[in-house]
Amino acid sequence: MAEEKKSPTTFDIRKMYLKDVSFESPNVPNIFLSENGKPEIGIEVTIKTTTLEQENYYEVVLGVTVTSKIGDKTAFLTEVQQAGVFHIVGIPTADMPLALEVACPNVLLPFAREAISDLVGKAGFPQLLLSPINFESLYHSKLQQTKKAQEEQEQASTH
Repeated sequence: MAEEKKSPTTFDIRKMYLKDVSFESPNVPNIFLSENGKPEIGIEVTIKTTTLEQENYYEVVLGVTVTSKIGDKTAFLTEVQQAGVFHIVGIPTADMPLALEVACPNVLLPFAREAISDLVGKAGFPQLLLSPINFESLYHSKLQQTKKAQEEQEQASTH
């Protein structure tokens, strides 16, 4: 019997780049002069994956939006879309979503954190260090939500 050759697994970062960035601070300079307490920080994270024309190449875009409010006023709103082109070979099809939605964002996050920290500091606000994000937990939550939505849709269509 001939042995089946298994292709080697490859996970390479081919390019890292900022795809989009924005920063707004609608209430400056007055927000700097207010003594309304500690800012509230809200963070939203998105992950978008695209299969590229070249075989085994993928673009992954990690979107991070940070909103800071002091009282009812927005101190700042910043959005960073940190992207990367990844060359991925030898990972089973069933495991590709994990690679694209967990492994790739883990690579991109430090670059997004740095971009956000730089923007916030250059705008005159105190340094902002985002906490690590558990992308695996987010991925499994997304799967559960999708499964629940499918079950609800199936129940609705049978009634």
